[in-house]
Amino acid sequence: MSLKILVDSASDLTPEEALKLNVTLLPMKVHFGDTDYLDKIDITNNEFFEKLIESDTLPTTSQISPYDYEEALKEAMGPDDEALILTLSSCLSGCYQSACLAASEYDGRVKVFDTLNVCVAEMLFVLEAARLRDEGKSVDEIIESLSDDIKKVKLVAMLDTLEYLKKGGRINSATALAGSLLGIKPVITIYDGEVALLGKARGSKNIHNKLVELINASGGIDFSRPFRFVYSGTDRTLLDKYIADSLHLLPSGVNPYNPVYITGIGCVIGTHVGPGAVGVAFFAR
Repeated sequence: MSLKILVDSASDLTPEEALKLNVTLLPMKVHFGDTDYLDKIDITNNEFFEKLIESDTLPTTSQISPYDYEEALKEAMGPDDEALILTLSSCLSGCYQSACLAASEYDGRVKVFDTLNVCVAEMLFVLEAARLRDEGKSVDEIIESLSDDIKKVKLVAMLDTLEYLKKGGRINSATALAGSLLGIKPVITIYDGEVALLGKARGSKNIHNKLVELINASGGIDFSRPFRFVYSGTDRTLLDKYIADSLHLLPSGVNPYNPVYITGIGCVIGTHVGPGAVGVAFFAR
């Protein structure tokens, strides 16, 4: 008997990372007009952002269906196996509900965990679940540990604009207006499963200082545990600049330019944040 771990592509785990971790990655769908794409399968990150920038039509995303979860479970599980499905926040998508419906067909052998987070913050839960599984922990022990980490996992990100979140219905017009002043860059987080505005700043130096301030206010980064820098768009120039400005804040021995620490935002999250976002997901100290 073994434990299988499944996660949606909103975690921005790459297929290569999923294979290395022995995790099943389920693609969410992105709709550009009349064309549907499976995230990380039918379209690359760069192709997506090129289309997003050029298109007059905002893409939309759709949750993974119960049927798709059931098919993935059939393929991943043997007759005596158990499974743990991790999902992005149930406040932002119906994937959690779909996964629960699929799990109900397995008489308790399939458990579902709502990370109440998204993007690389959701990924941190996957990394932790895989580590605990490989240590021989039971599914209930893993869920207990992940539950303890719910308040510790943080995502702090600076966006170029809140317009994509507004158009996608993830924030209200008042919040979008607060971050839409000329030259102002909004900083967001996920709080209790919802997108929340943490602060805003104008100018490169002030934005960097605000990011550092808000990261520290969120508990600071526990560098003994996994963390991920993240960016959206066709290149990571902006992220590299912020990393360079933060080198003095990192402990010795940590090379922030190591690809293992850097993730490009994919189609699903990119639909809602647009290009030009940079951020970090971490376990708070």
